[in-house]
Amino acid sequence: MNYNFSDDFLIKDHSKFKLDQHQTNYKGELTKEDGKQLLDDEKNNLRLLQEKLYADGSQSLLIILQAMDAAGKDSLIEHVFGGVNPQGCEVTSFKTPSHKEYAHDFLWRQYIALPEKGKIGIFNRSHYESVLVCKVHPQYNLSEKVWTDVKQFDEKFWKNRYESIRNFEKHLTNNGTIIIKIFLNVSKEEQKQRFLDRINEDDKNWKFSTGDVTERGFWEDYMQAYEDAINETSTDYAPWFVIPADQKWFSRVAAIQIIIDKLEEMNLKFPELSEQEKTALEESKLKLESE
Repeated sequence: MNYNFSDDFLIKDHSKFKLDQHQTNYKGELTKEDGKQLLDDEKNNLRLLQEKLYADGSQSLLIILQAMDAAGKDSLIEHVFGGVNPQGCEVTSFKTPSHKEYAHDFLWRQYIALPEKGKIGIFNRSHYESVLVCKVHPQYNLSEKVWTDVKQFDEKFWKNRYESIRNFEKHLTNNGTIIIKIFLNVSKEEQKQRFLDRINEDDKNWKFSTGDVTERGFWEDYMQAYEDAINETSTDYAPWFVIPADQKWFSRVAAIQIIIDKLEEMNLKFPELSEQEKTALEESKLKLESE
């Protein structure tokens, strides 16, 4: 690729991130037609890198996708990962926690969904919901049964949550899991249009929930929650990338480049056979050819 989206959208200045300074609408030189062709070309590269990741078997890749409703997470997963081997890639979508999940700490359900070494794991939403939707609606935290009053969710509480997330991600990277965190930055206007499309088109009705409009009323609260979370948890070992998402075709191209760049940085290698294994391989070849 002649574009460096990994660098363009990486949050570099930790703790000084301002969401309103990041565009939701791509205004660069890449055209939609060229972008779609680029995506098709790079999907083959992603497939080959995933095969090498699987064969290498020493590391795993965790991709965390966060966004407001209708920002394009589901379609990004479909279009970017549609060509990889499903045996080496698993998507986990995190909905409202179950009774069993609430019976554990807030990171438990993410931990048991982590990718094995050699595989790619995709989190469609993640542990960040605990500092996003649960920060906008702090009463949700009461379901954990550790606290009894929303007044307990003060600045210290949130600082502890961010610290837990940083420590969790640091632990993962220290043990062979490489992390990419992507925020699809969609505008309020574009979200409105996508909601209307879901309502007006029969084959999209099932995607719409009246609760989506209710949550839209908390837009500014969510923007502040995202800004706080990214500031508190964007690290060198688990970086955030904020991608313009008003044009789905562009967010897909930017995401696949970021993912490919990270896989290439992992220095993956196909296993090399020992001399004994090479000898055994040659003997097997001779046996097969002599049949």
